[in-house]
Amino acid sequence: MIELLLVGIGTGNPEHLTFQAVRALNSADLILIPRKGPDKADLAELRRSICAEVVTNPTVRIVEFDVPVRRREDPDYLRGVDDWHDAIAQVWSTRIHAELGSSGIVALLVWGDPALYDSTHRIAARLSPPPRVRAIPGITSIQALCASHAIPLNEINAPFLVTTGRRLRENGWPASVDTLVVMLDGDCTFQYLALPGITIWWGAYLGMPAEKIIAGPLAETGPLIIATRAAERSRHGWIMDIYLLRREQAVGGK
Repeated sequence: MIELLLVGIGTGNPEHLTFQAVRALNSADLILIPRKGPDKADLAELRRSICAEVVTNPTVRIVEFDVPVRRREDPDYLRGVDDWHDAIAQVWSTRIHAELGSSGIVALLVWGDPALYDSTHRIAARLSPPPRVRAIPGITSIQALCASHAIPLNEINAPFLVTTGRRLRENGWPASVDTLVVMLDGDCTFQYLALPGITIWWGAYLGMPAEKIIAGPLAETGPLIIATRAAERSRHGWIMDIYLLRREQAVGGK
């Protein structure tokens, strides 16, 4: 049987790896590293660097593969993602079978934690025959953002909500919550919020040498974040960012 290790590696800093993650990588027969095209070559290189630093078992094989491109023109977002996941699962199956046959341990290095806004579990469920899946938790971009800004994630006895830019744009600020963590927002949806008294804490490339963080009142800081994000994305060819928003009620202290 194939055992699939989904290893959370944090946000790009090798020091984010837990001892459990290091042991898991060294227990693998095969580590698969995805390539997402020349614009995102840094992501593959970061995975290579992590392996070079922590993988000491000489029997571990490291193999790279090209990730299928998602058809973003599909008007049905969920169907497009579903088809994309099928294509990725097929590539995984082909590489695993070619390298290991029907038995062995294969590891994938997953940004952040495999359980939070990541599709690795869903892709793994499409493999046939189904492997035994084991997940190794990792530091999330939410934790890294709060650590970089030295802020708490929630206020005293108050909830927070993790959502996406798409949901915030379509549904607006959710009721009964004053703290939002927004992920996967390529459109900087915060700029369309008309609510007063919002503070934003933004971060990009968290945990990496290129890390950028900005914080302040949204009305004043928003334009700076938009300009910085555009410049950094142009410089690197890609960007991974996240931000936390708090309305005045929470900022004033609960």
